[in-house]
Amino acid sequence: MKTLIDSSRVVALAFAGGEYVDPASVPETSMAVAEERWLLPVIGESLHAALAGGEYADFMEEYVAPVIALYTRLLMMPDMAVRSGQYGVTVPASSAFEAADTERTRMAVRALRHRARTLLHRMSRHLDDHAGEFPEYDPEKNILKRCSTDGNIVQIR
Repeated sequence: MKTLIDSSRVVALAFAGGEYVDPASVPETSMAVAEERWLLPVIGESLHAALAGGEYADFMEEYVAPVIALYTRLLMMPDMAVRSGQYGVTVPASSAFEAADTERTRMAVRALRHRARTLLHRMSRHLDDHAGEFPEYDPEKNILKRCSTDGNIVQIR
């Protein structure tokens, strides 16, 4: 499965402050889902194909990669909290760490979702402000131009 960034970029951009995550534990499917669910509806397939072909490296590094990385982390959060296998569904435990309670987990997920959404809007604004530099980008197909949810309010334009 080909994605715009690799697992080591996800770890470098989305995990910081002493959080260690092995890049091998970042599922490629999560990166693909992040691109499909959040990125493609904004940038469109033509610009996505151009990025996959190596075009617009600066835009990719500054705007696109952080969006994919944070949404990939968001998708990974449930799998990081629980494990499933031959012993059923379990939670990781150690003598040094304690699992976060439900409220703290919700706060962390909410904050991560807000950061990712903010970067997605930032990327969209950059595309609109520099549309001439991205001939593959069609602003009318950008879903953020038609519908958004802000503060639990759905706005259809």
